[in-house]
Amino acid sequence: MISTNDFRNGTCFRYDNQLWKITEFQHVKPGKGPAFVRVKQLNLRTGAIVERTYRAGEKIEDIRVENREMSYLYREGTNYIFMDNENYEQLGVNEKIIGDKAGYLLENTNSTILMYENEILVVSLPNFLVVKITRTDPGEKGNTAQGGSKPATIESGATIQVPLFINEGEKIKVDTRDGRYVERVK
Repeated sequence: MISTNDFRNGTCFRYDNQLWKITEFQHVKPGKGPAFVRVKQLNLRTGAIVERTYRAGEKIEDIRVENREMSYLYREGTNYIFMDNENYEQLGVNEKIIGDKAGYLLENTNSTILMYENEILVVSLPNFLVVKITRTDPGEKGNTAQGGSKPATIESGATIQVPLFINEGEKIKVDTRDGRYVERVK
């Protein structure tokens, strides 16, 4: 058990039979009345972010989660197969847990998997990946003054928006958190 006074960013705990991770917190001591803690917390199973207020000193059940570095190997039906980088054990992760991030999974990409008692909660990809453009419309010379964009398919199968000067076969850096083009890579 931990006290709400011990809350820090990244603290994981169980409340109302759900697993939560603190993303932001603020201790508040009003002039009148008791102190309290205002928290933004992430539901580790559903991904929902909830704002909640706790009384100062309230006892909460803390949990121990494990971050494991794993490499993505291949897809098998609705499961994505990852290999533990330390003991080479293979693990299947359901596509519901990965969600939209699946469009950025490339073979041998290292990912961090958050686990609680052998339950996979979150799969975190690297923030930036270098990928190859497999399909896009040809770029038009001199048509970049307004900073326009066009759709492009990357080697993992996801479609993202890229600047007009990007052509097929080029490598680009993509932000996996929001699917945004970052820069061209030589």
